Amino acid sequence: MFDLGWTELLLIGIVALIVVGPKELPVLFRKAGQFVGKIKGMAREFSRAMNNAADDVGVGDISSTIRSAASPMKSSVDAVKNAAADYTSYDPETETGKLAAERAEQAKKIRERAENNAKDKANKESVEKSSKKRSPNKKSAQAKKDDQTEGLKKS
Repeated sequence: MFDLGWTELLLIGIVALIVVGPKELPVLFRKAGQFVGKIKGMAREFSRAMNNAADDVGVGDISSTIRSAASPMKSSVDAVKNAAADYTSYDPETETGKLAAERAEQAKKIRERAENNAKDKANKESVEKSSKKRSPNKKSAQAKKDDQTEGLKKS
């Protein structure tokens, strides 16, 4: 508030010690603390009273309206979100509900197939790694065929 540093506070303390005296200094600081506390309490009460008066008049509603008018992008995004929320709760007996159920079932099947394919691929890779560990010097049949085709292409 007053932007006082440690050196300024130390100087004020030394001057207060000299002027007031060591016996009266704690009493002075206590009184100053009580005074500052009363001032803060009064400021808090004033602020609370002003906020209550503004709420009674309806300033909050007006300010939210002004904010939404000032940012049309946000208000349009909010409108889209509200509209999307209305369509998420559909009736299962309607045509939309039936289509949504079918799509959910198809998505479930696709996920299951993808998981199975990933597991199969992982199993195949582990089998290939284990076969390479058993015979590191021997080439697989496919590798031999690839070498033969490259040799034919070169000649």
